[in-house]
Amino acid sequence: MKNFEKHIINEDSKVIDAIAQLDIISSQNLTLFVCNQKGRMVGTLTDGDVRRGLLKGLGISTPVSEYMARNFTFVYSSGLNVSGIKNAKKNGVKLLPGLSSEGKINKVYDLVRRKSYLPLECVIMAGGKGERLRPLTEKTPKPMLQLGDKPIIEHNIDRLTQYGIEKIYISINYLGEQIKNYFGDGSSKSISIEYIEEDKFLGTGGAIRLVNNFKSEYILVMNSDLFTDIDFEDLYLNTINADAEIGIASIPYTVNIPYAIFDRDDNRVLSFKEKPNNTHYANAGIYILKKELVERIPENKFYNMTDLIQDVLDQGGMVIQNPIYGYWIDIGMHEDYNKAKEIVKHL
Repeated sequence: MKNFEKHIINEDSKVIDAIAQLDIISSQNLTLFVCNQKGRMVGTLTDGDVRRGLLKGLGISTPVSEYMARNFTFVYSSGLNVSGIKNAKKNGVKLLPGLSSEGKINKVYDLVRRKSYLPLECVIMAGGKGERLRPLTEKTPKPMLQLGDKPIIEHNIDRLTQYGIEKIYISINYLGEQIKNYFGDGSSKSISIEYIEEDKFLGTGGAIRLVNNFKSEYILVMNSDLFTDIDFEDLYLNTINADAEIGIASIPYTVNIPYAIFDRDDNRVLSFKEKPNNTHYANAGIYILKKELVERIPENKFYNMTDLIQDVLDQGGMVIQNPIYGYWIDIGMHEDYNKAKEIVKHL
């Protein structure tokens, strides 16, 4: 049984049966999808629709078709429309049906439990030694250091699943068996996890090259030692809307200058700014790239994502940056780790 079948009811069913069905799912989203005899969706029914129908004088034996709303929001499940999902959520839709070309329901998107549904596979880089965090990393890989009630890397995996990402590759090397033993195949989180086992350190790009069966058109790549509330949907949409080959998450970094700065022509002062500040954007270690770029990465050689970015720029390709406006910590040193532990206490 598909997990959305409890939300489906036939248009000829009596509304008293619909009330009983709504009662069964009362702890979840109170929406039923109404289908005709051919299985095509023709409307939606909520507890509000039932109350309004009863107030109009409709009886409890009246067919659901007399109560249902005929105008409803949906997306086609083939060629996932992330913008459509975003707009539906913005308009208060809690359960969004994904229809086939024949109008039949083959997927339902839960917009309460999920922030989005991104058609992405993800590669998480988790092979580093974490030397700056010794002695904590002498027997524990940095991604498995505890942050609140779970390891650092698990915070990232749980956030990815909130955005509907179901396939994750984890690149491992140093003490990687601990990561494999902890997550297994990902089934405990209702996702699929595969491991990229590096015989030698290949960098963020070189590890991606070891995967030869990506299915998604775009790939999300991120470091495992980040602690952030990044909006993956925003990064994805801005990347595809710009038709960019690579989208890079960035961190605004402001430099405050405590003196007046001259605008000059040689030794002649043209103007000056009193204690200006300049905002720059730094690489956050999170990327979305087109799948075909993987072929540009040399095999079995150390190669970083920054090398790939420079290659794309040299070829005249489109690269965009997308700022993170929430929190972001690269847990590389003890002070970073301590700061992240303070933040997680308040989440």
